[in-house]
Amino acid sequence: DIETSFVEGQRVTNREDMEVVEMVLSGAVNKEITSMLNHFGAKSIGISGKDANFMYARPKERARFGYTGTITEIKAKILLDLVEEKFIPVIAPIAASEKLGEPGYNINADLAASRIAGEIGAKKVLFLTDTPGVLDREKKLLRTLTENQVEALKTDGTIQGGMIPKVDACLEAIDTGVEKAHIIDGRIEHAILLELFTSEGIGTVIKKEQK
Repeated sequence: DIETSFVEGQRVTNREDMEVVEMVLSGAVNKEITSMLNHFGAKSIGISGKDANFMYARPKERARFGYTGTITEIKAKILLDLVEEKFIPVIAPIAASEKLGEPGYNINADLAASRIAGEIGAKKVLFLTDTPGVLDREKKLLRTLTENQVEALKTDGTIQGGMIPKVDACLEAIDTGVEKAHIIDGRIEHAILLELFTSEGIGTVIKKEQK
């Protein structure tokens, strides 16, 4: 059994864990999602950051998180070429190491998605989770937030735990050029359609400050 530990909502990954994490994320989970998409007529392909070394990383905060990493480079052209050929890339958030002999790095999936979205020039990025979105202290949904409002909610403790890396991913995405980042409840049927094509949406939208 693998003991799981978290710091500030992010997983700590030791070297032994890394082998299992890669096997599960790049293998079983990735292939299950890819197979499901293909079954329903999509043209999907499963990859990880180690494939063609399209995503590099280094230890996060001087290895405070073990083999949980921080992305240092994404070769966006590899993904754009796949999209150009009508493939849907299903990406396991495992990054290649810049050092030979290292096992690679486990990347928080939300942070990987935000960085990839920025690198490929996406206008929107959506994060599906098991909560309605960002909630206030009364557990009511906050539908729209700006960067400064998110930082204030983190400072006063309203945003905490596992929601911290999600909002950090949203902030990173909009800092790299993504116009809007959405956090929505993936348990709701047709969640993406409801968020994008109804007037109010169903989750939280984070965007840049209005100038």
